[in-house]
Amino acid sequence: MPNQHPEALAGVASGVVAAPPAVGLPDVSTVWLRVFLDVARHGSFTVAARTLGWTQSAVSRQISSLEAALGGGPLFDRLPRGVRLTEAGRVLVPHAEAVTQALHGAARELTELREVAGGRLRFGAFATADAALVPQALAAFRTRHPGVRLTREEGITPGLLKRLDSGHLDLAVVSTTGRTPLEPYGLHHLLDESLYVAVPAGHPLAGATGPVRLGRLADADWISGSSRPEGTLLDAALRQGFRPHVTHVVGEWTAKLGYVAAGLGVTLVPALAAASVRQDVALLPVLDEGAPARAVYAATARGRSLAPAAEAFLGALREAASRIPCWGPGGTMA
Repeated sequence: MPNQHPEALAGVASGVVAAPPAVGLPDVSTVWLRVFLDVARHGSFTVAARTLGWTQSAVSRQISSLEAALGGGPLFDRLPRGVRLTEAGRVLVPHAEAVTQALHGAARELTELREVAGGRLRFGAFATADAALVPQALAAFRTRHPGVRLTREEGITPGLLKRLDSGHLDLAVVSTTGRTPLEPYGLHHLLDESLYVAVPAGHPLAGATGPVRLGRLADADWISGSSRPEGTLLDAALRQGFRPHVTHVVGEWTAKLGYVAAGLGVTLVPALAAASVRQDVALLPVLDEGAPARAVYAATARGRSLAPAAEAFLGALREAASRIPCWGPGGTMA
């Protein structure tokens, strides 16, 4: 095998074929590629210069720089009238078109992100927020930004925060119920949620006007999602000095209200769920002179930039939250 390099012969003898040398990534300006495609399209430096608003010598310099960056071979044959692509030039055309098309696509998608005309939004919410707050915000958001791809999850606050930590959610609607630490997150306050107590329609308090103290129901049977009041909405009863007797542990809201309607006890209903209460149940606003029952936030991951779609959805959540009726201190409607 004449004229073979000794290292190549060693590779053949050992049964291993050496890989061809790696080709380095050329340091090429996208401006050069744009000029190259214009010259190729028009077959003329002069016409390309006129189209670009440049001088012919400026176009020629750009092509010379591109040729040098790609190894020095000519991309065009200079003819008496105009130019013609060389074989190297013909090879480069589809690659130059792919690069410029990809950059145009990137610029278009980035513009859509800025204008909230595209991109994606992944958010989650706790179940009660899905009763009114999230649907109202989502309806407004979709009307304004129909091109955004939406993904929604439902869960409890700790699980939603884990999804936020792992990067699977851009935003999560969470609450302070359960005493989950929220300090590590970016918090956007939506509302301080007041409470209602749901009683059967025939209950002696059903006709009461204005907020009631929970102490008036200290001897009642209570329906709750947990047998222990700590870390639940029934913290409000503990603040008023009594420990409620939980007779029925029921997790789902419509089921809780079914138990109330049947006369099996009373339950607390947050303001976010008040609009969905059935007609055979009476809702009484709770007078809680201490801290609000719970605060509701839109949580985001600290240190991560909030995408324009998430910013827009946050605005829609705030608008929806402003329409949720809440009782302020002293029993006045906030």
